Amino acid sequence: CFYCMCSICVRCYSVLLACVVFVLDVAVFHYSSQSKVLLHFVNQNGMKTSVTGTEGESLLDVVVKKNVQIDGFGACEGTLSCSTCHLIFEDSMYDRMETMADDEMDMLDLAYGLTKTSRLGCQVTLQPWMDGMTVRVPQEVKDQRDVQETKSKQ
Repeated sequence: CFYCMCSICVRCYSVLLACVVFVLDVAVFHYSSQSKVLLHFVNQNGMKTSVTGTEGESLLDVVVKKNVQIDGFGACEGTLSCSTCHLIFEDSMYDRMETMADDEMDMLDLAYGLTKTSRLGCQVTLQPWMDGMTVRVPQEVKDQRDVQETKSKQ
C-alpha cells in the first residue's frame, strides 16, 4: 500500500473498504433522490399520452425510453442537428425554463409551426417543478429524411 509500503495491510484494507462503502452509499442516495416527473404529450393527431420521466432526463430521452408515439421525433438523436423534437410549451412552463442557447435558436428557425413557446425536446431537461406539464407536438414536422426520400424517387 502507499501508506505503509506493505502489500496491503489490514489497516489500509479497512480504510479502502470504508471508502468504497461511502461511495456506494452516496451513489444509491443520489439515484433514489431523483424525482419522478409526470408529463403529458399531445401528438399531431391530438392524442394525449401521459408518462413519467426522471429528473435530469431530456424530453427526447423520455419519448424514446417510454416509446411515445410521435412521428419522426428526434431524428438526430439529440445531437442538435435537426428540429424534429420541436415541442410547444404552455406559457407558464416556458417562462420558468432556462434561457435557450444560440444553437437551439438556430435549429428552431428551421422548424414548422414555430411559436413563442417553442423549444427542442433534446435541450429541455426535466425538473421537479415540471410535474404535470403538458407539451404539444406541432401539427407539421420537417424531417429531412422525408425530403431526401422524395428527391431520390424523382
